[in-house]
Amino acid sequence: MNDSPAPRTPEPSACPRATPNEAVPAAPAPELFTWEFASDPYPAYAWLREHRPVHRTALPSGVEAWLVTRYGDARQALADARLSKNPANHAESPHARGKTGIPGERKAELMTHLLNIDPPDHTRLRRLVSKAFTPRRVAEFAPRVQELTDQLIDGFIEEGKADLIHDFAFPLPIYAICDLLGVPREDQDDFRDWAGMMIRHGGGPRGGVARSVKKMRGYLAELIHRKRENPGDDLISGLIRASDHGEHLTENEAAAMAFILLFAGFETTVNLIGNGTYALLRHPGQRATLQASLNAGEGALLATGLEELLRFDGPVEMATWRYATEPLTLGGAEIAAGDPVLVVLAAADRDPERFTDADVLDLARSDNQHLGYGHGIHYCLGAPLARLEGQTALATLLRRLPDLRLAAEPADLRWRGGLIMRGLRTLPVAFEPGIRSEKSDTLSTL
Repeated sequence: MNDSPAPRTPEPSACPRATPNEAVPAAPAPELFTWEFASDPYPAYAWLREHRPVHRTALPSGVEAWLVTRYGDARQALADARLSKNPANHAESPHARGKTGIPGERKAELMTHLLNIDPPDHTRLRRLVSKAFTPRRVAEFAPRVQELTDQLIDGFIEEGKADLIHDFAFPLPIYAICDLLGVPREDQDDFRDWAGMMIRHGGGPRGGVARSVKKMRGYLAELIHRKRENPGDDLISGLIRASDHGEHLTENEAAAMAFILLFAGFETTVNLIGNGTYALLRHPGQRATLQASLNAGEGALLATGLEELLRFDGPVEMATWRYATEPLTLGGAEIAAGDPVLVVLAAADRDPERFTDADVLDLARSDNQHLGYGHGIHYCLGAPLARLEGQTALATLLRRLPDLRLAAEPADLRWRGGLIMRGLRTLPVAFEPGIRSEKSDTLSTL
């Protein structure tokens, strides 16, 4: 993360709410992509939803893109076949294209994955990968997620304080996804280091991220080669074995898929746990109701509660890049062929036209078709694993640390920059020191 302030963008130009002839609103347009905006983007998104729901703006990288902020427009855009995932459809120069997508993936030859391709290749790859990423595999993985969760809490429970990002939300998904992929435990600390570099620098200089991605790509190529000779019961072995009517993943496709499962399944879960815990700590009434439900042995509120936390302050602020393949109209705006489009999930999931009391956290909310996992053919393949990790993490924290409380002023907390993800840098907490689990080992045995 670059600690210098993010570039400030000019005030947006007029973009009508209902008709092209509507007068420019008197209220000043919000500044986007400042550190103040990163801390609380929701007022700015509310303004954009009201006045300029599909708005073209310059991003901190200098690339111009359309921001889609209303729920109806967002849902339409996520499923619109005219909005391609392939960066080759970006009308700008190769230099500008290099500023979109996941940092480092182009140089590491990791572009051929589900987030960057369209049908029919997307259909083929998703069909093959889904065979190795089944609900049965996720269900069988639940005891391991619980074991990891307890081990991590054991690492700090006697101290009476912790940074829940560094000590808990960060290591849990990286170790879990490494186990699921089949990364040997003696190599998992390397993956933790590379993933940490991707998180720390995701909103700043791209060089550090690119180097980490390149190292990860080299390791994955070597691991895939080893597993071709000695396959196991892990996800990478499943990717290698995956076939349908004689179709197979190439080695580049397998490496790219392993990378994107790691990338997409890691930072999103870090932010889900961090943002979710923070929201519960800021809403003590909702947190107390959830704790009472868990103490009574009920699971329904935990399930609906996790979906509400995803809607209220989810881990993914904007869906990954899309590019118009032809001129189209969206939310009253005319989008040219080749223009990048970013669907702002955080704004759409607070749209009062879709959600009653959209700015209120309601863990019992039942009508909650949020867009936190996307929509359409790019709906998140790893959603069942994310739900498992999120529910396990939150339930175990509330059970084992019943008096968990913030150990910093909310105004002093800092959020990581970047377009796609939304997450805290740190989350200092305090609690009465507890007792380690009898069955738990330290993570040094991983």
